[in-house]
Amino acid sequence: MIPAAYAVLNIDAAKHNLKQVRKFAPHAKIMAVIKANGYGHGLLRIAQALKPIDAFAVARVDEGIRLRKTGIKTPITVLEGFTCHDELNAFLEHQLDAVIHSYCQLEVLAERPEKNQLSIWLKMDTGMNRLGFKPADYKAVYERLQHYVIIKQPINLMTHLANADAKEDGDTPTQINLFTYTINSLQLSIPNQNKRSIANSAGILAWPSAITDWVRPGIMLYGISPFADNTGNQLNLKPIMSLHSRLIAVKQLSKGDKVGYAGTWTCPKDTTLGVIAIGYGDGYPRYAKAGTPVLVNGQRVPLIGRVSMDMITVDLGSQPNAKAGDPVTLWGEDLAVEEIALCADTIPYTLVCGITQRVQIVEKSAL
Repeated sequence: MIPAAYAVLNIDAAKHNLKQVRKFAPHAKIMAVIKANGYGHGLLRIAQALKPIDAFAVARVDEGIRLRKTGIKTPITVLEGFTCHDELNAFLEHQLDAVIHSYCQLEVLAERPEKNQLSIWLKMDTGMNRLGFKPADYKAVYERLQHYVIIKQPINLMTHLANADAKEDGDTPTQINLFTYTINSLQLSIPNQNKRSIANSAGILAWPSAITDWVRPGIMLYGISPFADNTGNQLNLKPIMSLHSRLIAVKQLSKGDKVGYAGTWTCPKDTTLGVIAIGYGDGYPRYAKAGTPVLVNGQRVPLIGRVSMDMITVDLGSQPNAKAGDPVTLWGEDLAVEEIALCADTIPYTLVCGITQRVQIVEKSAL
């Protein structure tokens, strides 16, 4: 039985997208960002699909532990680091690398007697104003960490770009230059030993000067563009996820009939209405506007009326032969998720990460 709502994952696309990262950064090592359940695609599934890889990055320690418990031996960096001794114990037990970004972490590290147990990335806040040490404080923190016995030397160095998806924005070169200048001011005795990392997906694609020893691709690995003005397909990326459902009813409405909750859409003429078994309870965006494209039998039709928890409605005027049971695609290779995100005033990250548990996941190879 075909489920009401299901997502098909083309795992081979992940390998293709990884090759594109290597084309843009041929001399850099790759830390694949698979946080948030692999951007909604499945943490373990994506980790397996991307092997072999130089390293993985996750947001939280529990994600790293899950990977280790399934036998993943690849280096794993936890981007949010740790906040207490118990969490640090988990880092040591599971051999996870930590991002160091705050003074409370330094206090924890200072009390630990273990020797050469923890690999770290020291994060500089070059303008994101979220995690990391300000450039003026960075050298003092770096020197302090050199005296903590628990830290494996050399210390790796990183920052995060705030506006790399805005190709004409002046903040990105400012961040890159600030990071580089501050690192150079450390006057490292053996500079090449301290590995550097700046570039996220947008940095890899649009800012060559952000490509250093390590790159940290995220959204591009899933076949999605980090930029608002194009799609992954236009960047020679292949989407891993496509979202599907089916028509469950077709009915005739008269001119003037109102559709859906609050009657926000009124039929301008006699209309053939299609009801599709998907809604915000499945992760389809609640605020998708009327006119958002949906594929019915591979042909575009417009969304009409409000998205509800379990259903959406479309105008089937261009599909006079459509019937209950016909296939529907909400996004995928032939309908870019980036386009749907624009129609819902959001970003594609929220759509793929927002797929709910009642959506059945099917790997393309299993079809």
